[in-house]
Amino acid sequence: MIQFKNVSKIYRSGLNDYPVLRNVSINIEKGEYVLITGKSGSGKSTLLNILTGVDGATSGDVVVDGINILRFNEANMTKWRGENLGIVFQFFQLIPTLSVLENILLPMDLIDRIPNQNRVKKAKELLSMVGLSGHEGKMPSKLSGGEQQRVAIARSLANDVGLIIADEPTGNLDSKNAEIVFDILEKLNKDGKTILMITHERDVMKGASRKIIIKDGVIDEDYSLKGVS
Repeated sequence: MIQFKNVSKIYRSGLNDYPVLRNVSINIEKGEYVLITGKSGSGKSTLLNILTGVDGATSGDVVVDGINILRFNEANMTKWRGENLGIVFQFFQLIPTLSVLENILLPMDLIDRIPNQNRVKKAKELLSMVGLSGHEGKMPSKLSGGEQQRVAIARSLANDVGLIIADEPTGNLDSKNAEIVFDILEKLNKDGKTILMITHERDVMKGASRKIIIKDGVIDEDYSLKGVS
């Protein structure tokens, strides 16, 4: 499903080069649940920023379902991202002036994949899936951090995407709410979603099928978690 082919990222400042990724190659199959870990500055966030179009690569290719997304212009990348990726951030990134329901409807309105008459019903179904039925009219500020993250997960699924990118999704949550988020992600993976999660929590393995450790811009370890509890 996803191929990173010799991907490098170098930041330049004056006469100095600062390599963040060094010829990284990874193949990720459809339906995998992959943890990407490493210390701050290791390059793990840069890797997913390139996949999501937030950042560009200095060299290499990123091929998703046979399409080299690094060849997209900004408009095409925005459209592709909305149709194919669901992104969950550490700090939720809900729009504070929109209600819970409106936050989930927004991606549907932007991409226009879901028929207009079906959008409210689908948004409510997604809220039910994350255990937040009845919260449709609330503003994000009235929710706990864990509830906001569950809304963010529901929003990431608004356009029936197959790939979920989770960037430190539990980094701002207590252990109880983190466990709820892990349970939801595990269920989504069992339902066929491919999940890539960045995490600093090196012992997080629940539901994941594979772990990749990045160190100083290269793949330090890459191994299966099947059978590990």
